[in-house]
Amino acid sequence: MPSAPPRPQARRAPRHALLSRFATVAVVLLLALSLGLARPALAQDPQAPDYDAWNKLAEQAEQILESGSANDARLQTIRDEVVKWRERFKEAQGINATRIATLKDQIAALGPAPTEGQTESEDIAARRKELNEQLSTLQAPGLQAVESHGRADGIVTQIDQTLRARQTFALIRKTPSPLNPANWPPAMAEAGQVAGKIYAEARDRWDSTGGMTGFTARLPAIAGFLLVALLLLSRGRHWIDSLPSRLSARASERSRAALIFGVSLGQIAIPLIGVILFAAALGATDLFDDWGLPLLRSVPAAGLSFFGGIWLARGLFPAPDTGVQPPLPMSAERRAKAQFRATLLASALALHQLFARTILPLSGFHSQNDTGTVPERLSEASAGVWHLLLVLFGAFCLFQLCNVLRGLRPNEASETPDYRIRVVNFLAMAGRLLALVTPVLAAAGYVTAGNALLWAAVLTLALVGLLIILQDFIADFYAMAKGGDQSARDALMPVLVGFALILLSLPLFALIWGARVSDLAEAWTKAQQGFAFGGVRLSPMAILTFLIVFAVGYSLTSFVQGAFRSSILPKTRMDAGGQNAVSSMIGYVGVALAAVFAVTSAGIDLTSLAFVAGALSVGIGFGMQQVVSNFVSGIILLVERPIAVGDWIEVGGQQGTVRKMAVRATQIETFDRTQVIVPNSNLITQPVTNWTRGSLVGRIIVPVTVTVATDSRLVSDLLREIAEDQPTVLVNPAPAVLLRSIAPTGQNFELRAMLSDINGGASVVSEINHQILERFAAAGIVLPGSVRIAQDIFLHKSEGEDKTVGEGEGEDETAPEAAPRPVPPHQA
Repeated sequence: MPSAPPRPQARRAPRHALLSRFATVAVVLLLALSLGLARPALAQDPQAPDYDAWNKLAEQAEQILESGSANDARLQTIRDEVVKWRERFKEAQGINATRIATLKDQIAALGPAPTEGQTESEDIAARRKELNEQLSTLQAPGLQAVESHGRADGIVTQIDQTLRARQTFALIRKTPSPLNPANWPPAMAEAGQVAGKIYAEARDRWDSTGGMTGFTARLPAIAGFLLVALLLLSRGRHWIDSLPSRLSARASERSRAALIFGVSLGQIAIPLIGVILFAAALGATDLFDDWGLPLLRSVPAAGLSFFGGIWLARGLFPAPDTGVQPPLPMSAERRAKAQFRATLLASALALHQLFARTILPLSGFHSQNDTGTVPERLSEASAGVWHLLLVLFGAFCLFQLCNVLRGLRPNEASETPDYRIRVVNFLAMAGRLLALVTPVLAAAGYVTAGNALLWAAVLTLALVGLLIILQDFIADFYAMAKGGDQSARDALMPVLVGFALILLSLPLFALIWGARVSDLAEAWTKAQQGFAFGGVRLSPMAILTFLIVFAVGYSLTSFVQGAFRSSILPKTRMDAGGQNAVSSMIGYVGVALAAVFAVTSAGIDLTSLAFVAGALSVGIGFGMQQVVSNFVSGIILLVERPIAVGDWIEVGGQQGTVRKMAVRATQIETFDRTQVIVPNSNLITQPVTNWTRGSLVGRIIVPVTVTVATDSRLVSDLLREIAEDQPTVLVNPAPAVLLRSIAPTGQNFELRAMLSDINGGASVVSEINHQILERFAAAGIVLPGSVRIAQDIFLHKSEGEDKTVGEGEGEDETAPEAAPRPVPPHQA
């Protein structure tokens, strides 16, 4: 005996277990979020700040700002201290918040205060006065914190204005022109003096640290650093450079791009570590101090600029043999040119990072170390000459690269987004312009402005290139996670993540173009305070809290709705329409509750929106009256359930089966498989015929007309027999045949029958008509329309020669071509 198939419940057990785990995780997330949101309320009131110490610091800061004697470092230190005090004052504004809220509730319980000319009982007046005095006492620390917070905020704003003014002055300050030939010999001589200073410092440090004896003691560390550095810079870098091409040949199609990107990061890390170890080996010699240490400390930044630029050049303009899809629609020849010129530009940026802030600092931008300000290396005139050379080299490389990038056009073989091509074209145009302007500025003496514009443009190009590479990596990684489906690269999720990357990179763009970290921190502080809208203050954290709580609530609603739809409702006695109505109502209630919880958790006071809601109600009443009407009608349909999914209805001249009922409209599928969207208000205000509501039993009516001379009883019996022969015609009530009228054109009958399933009514009527034609012809019953044919044959016979029936042309009366042609009832 064959074994029985497994029960459906057993097959669904893993799914239920997964849903249970999902529900558990969701509940835990809700509890954690609730505890996190309730933690501020459970925390104790903050302690009052030391206002004496604050007043002393504030007066000192205001005096320094007024005198203008402090340098940028001193002002930044003062600003950091004031910002810390401002945070304390912000926290102190909530002192006694719980007791203040309780007192306000007690005062509100006493009723509104009497207006002018009115009085209240002495007990209530005394109690009101006592509570108001307590409220004033409790509010005093918070008001003092608000006042101090405003003072601190003003000091921070004034310091920021001072620093920005100094930064602007340094940018527009003019130095001696590097084109003046009189500055060239001093520039060469002072550069030689710097080299001599570094050498003399190393020689003095050699003698002071014990000479060869001291060097021998440090030799193991130096040799170890140098050995590892040489290995990483030679063999390690070569191995990492060749690894992507080897993986490209061995990896599968779906994982190749993601693997190559991950491995290619080693092209930055391995040589950069080698450069850092090389600089550490030189530092371990203990031969460098004030003149040499700044140069060594700039080596990591220069190495990152160089190797990072090479990595970007290879990622943006890959060689054809790497098997990587180019991020930009360029030919192989143009990609090779762009990669070479991008590498030259990375070299120029590395040179700038190595020398600009160490050997060639301009006045006002001197580097600092732990012992104080580094002495000025070169004079401004001499430094300007060397800066002009670096600017010319960097501008030349930038111009050449932008020449290759400009004029990009999408092609059929590339799937590059159109917005990416437009951005690159714009940056190429702007880069060409800056490559021409910055050398002119540097040559005119505005060396600082020329440097700032040129290298900011280079870093902007680098950051945009990094975003392009990361977006493609995210798309490749998502496609790999989806099983290698390349169409998944254009899905919504990679696009959203790429857009989030662009938003996260905005602070980096701001830093590149001169913003300070403190400026970004201040902007974030202002953003956290939020903005007022209709009496409600919205902040990023409040919006984020709202989104998180609403998302969790919506997910739980979908889970509960799915559980009811698949597990609970099918086990009840509800029909499909009732189950759909219950499921829809659960969804509406869940979304509404999720919205209320989200608003409450975000701390948004809905009472403040009363005025705005009142103002918008007029516009909603006129502009959205149809939407509101459809929404209310949808609720009525779900509650009263005059129609349900699967019903055959007729409304507004359209017939079909209800496929979906939503809150705004109902979707009907007609019998020719077209979809009709009917607003719910039409189903409430217009007559609706529901052919299958409550029961599939329905009646059909088939009209039949015969000639006047036909036996009416015979016709009735034949029609009744035809109806009884149909399998879906009910026996009780039995089919009925009615002689509706007698006219000169014939006798008009109606065959009425009840069907067990009215959905097959059209096919039953068609079969009955076929049976009528066949049985009436067999019984010799003539239908109207065939009489004219018989009369024409009789007239033709009477006008011809005298012949007996059955001879000559008289035989045509019984010929098949002369037989009466029955007419279908729908054509009669």
